[in-house]
Amino acid sequence: ILLFVLIAFCSNSRLNAQAQASVTARASAEIITSISALEGAILNFGRFSPEEEGGEVVVSPDGARHSSGTVVLSGGLYNQAIFYITGQPEYNVAISLPTMPTMLTNLVNGKTMQIHKWTSSPSLESDITLPTNGALNLNMGATLKVGGLNDNPVGIYSGTYIITFSYN
Repeated sequence: ILLFVLIAFCSNSRLNAQAQASVTARASAEIITSISALEGAILNFGRFSPEEEGGEVVVSPDGARHSSGTVVLSGGLYNQAIFYITGQPEYNVAISLPTMPTMLTNLVNGKTMQIHKWTSSPSLESDITLPTNGALNLNMGATLKVGGLNDNPVGIYSGTYIITFSYN
């Protein structure tokens, strides 16, 4: 009889065993500062004369300017583009420069010049991390293809381009 009671007790214990378990788990989220960018200075190739054959005008990210071909540089203002980026401190930022050539157009006669070979400082060849204050300056330069004086007559040429800043 004792054996029978012991077997019944063990069987009853198995019947009371739970087939499931529950736990209260936690979840979290963090909202970070939005990334923003402001154009601090426009990319300005300055004044020059293309002469007969034309060539190129290069403005580097540090603001230096030089020309090639028959292009003769003149006085006046020129400078690299400057962008002020702000966002979440110590987060990586992806910066996409224009992938297609950008055209500068003379609004009087419709003639164009092409911007290409975009460069920047800091270089986009490495990861860019916002510093601990969350603010970063990006300096950008490029190369302007200039035709001869017949292709690019006297006048002011202007255009726009898009740069994209995002968290990486």
